[in-house]
Amino acid sequence: MEWNKFDRGVYLINCLAIIYDPKTKKILIGRRENDPHLKELSWCFPGGRPNYEEELEEGLRREVKTKTGLDINIKSIIFAKTYPEKREFLSIYYHGEVVGGKEKAGELFQEVKWIDIKEIKKYFTTSLHKQVFEYLLSLKDK
Repeated sequence: MEWNKFDRGVYLINCLAIIYDPKTKKILIGRRENDPHLKELSWCFPGGRPNYEEELEEGLRREVKTKTGLDINIKSIIFAKTYPEKREFLSIYYHGEVVGGKEKAGELFQEVKWIDIKEIKKYFTTSLHKQVFEYLLSLKDK
């Protein structure tokens, strides 16, 4: 496919999981190094691109397992957005909770870490949409 021939409507889909632990009230993030598509990216939510043969949520569960070692239950879809840094990327954010597995950084993640929600801006070096941040803050009440 020659992407430069499209002037609109074609996106690279990325599904991301906001994995929240209601007991500790923390979220899981992963550290990436040398992302070829977003040089500014360091810490991010686990996830990735689904295969064409699978449902988006199935692809997200597979990507989370590969990157974190954890099995998740997807609770709901939260938000979708493009990025000012890379307009052709469309990310769909889901709320997930751990249901099994053993935590271990894998694939493109160098490290996984549970952090307090209010610390998120300290870790993220790319844009964090206001609506995503507000959703994160609302998790503390659940």
